[in-house]
Amino acid sequence: MSGIVDGKVAFVTGGSSGIGRGTALVFAREGARVAIADIQVEQGHETVRLVKEAGGEAVFVKCDVSVSSEVKAAVETVVGTWGRLDFGFNNAGIESAMAKTADHAEEDWDRVIEVNLKGVWLCMKYEIPQMLKQGGGAIVNTASIGGMRGLGGMANYCASKGGIIMLTRTAALEYARSGIRINAVCPGGIHTPMGKRLVGQPMMTETRGNAMKRWGKPFEVGEAVVWLCSDKASFVTGHAMAVDAGFLAA
Repeated sequence: MSGIVDGKVAFVTGGSSGIGRGTALVFAREGARVAIADIQVEQGHETVRLVKEAGGEAVFVKCDVSVSSEVKAAVETVVGTWGRLDFGFNNAGIESAMAKTADHAEEDWDRVIEVNLKGVWLCMKYEIPQMLKQGGGAIVNTASIGGMRGLGGMANYCASKGGIIMLTRTAALEYARSGIRINAVCPGGIHTPMGKRLVGQPMMTETRGNAMKRWGKPFEVGEAVVWLCSDKASFVTGHAMAVDAGFLAA
C-alpha cells in the first residue's frame, strides 16, 4: 500500500535527533525520500541508518541553518540528488540558559533568535524558489506552545517561536495562490534531548499539567507534520497546529 507522501522528497532540518528524527522516520514510512540536515554529523548518519533499516531512502547533509550559504548548499544538494524538493520541515532549534527577561545574556538572546527564527526564514528563502519552479510544495515550521503562551524564564525562546508563527502566517498568505502551503506545528512537552535538558525547569513543570498527563513522543509530532505536508491537508495553510495533549486548552 502506498503512503500518503509516496514518491515525494522531504528536507528535514534538526533531523539528527528528537522531533526531526521522529518525523524523518514517519516521512519514510509514508513513502518519501528524506534529506536529513543538521550540525550533528554522527547522529545525522544514525538517522539515515534508521530510515534505511526501516526500508526508506535517505541522505545526510551537514548544515547550520543560521548560515545562509550552508542552507543554500543543502537545498541544492537535495535537488541535485533527487531532482526536486516537495516538502520542507524547518525544525532545527535550540534553547539557552533560563533567565528572566532582563537577565538574559545578550549572546544567548542573539543565538536563539539566529538559529530558531532566522534559521526558519533562511530555509524558506531557499525552499520556496525551488517549489515555485516545480509549481508547488508544502512547508511546515516548528514553533512551540511557547510561541502561543508565555513561559517564565524563556523570553528568547518564546519570542523566537512566536516569530515563527507570524512568519508562517505571512508566507502562507504570500504563496497560497502559487501552490505552496505553509503551516507550523507547536509541540508541547515531548521526550527529546531538549526536553530532557529542561526537566525540572518551570516550562517542563507547566507542561506536565497537560490534559493527557503524559509526555509526547517525537513521532507523534511527526504524524502531524507529514499530514500537513500531504494532500490530505490540501485546504490547510497558515495554521499553527498545537500538538500538546491539550496544554493550551486549559
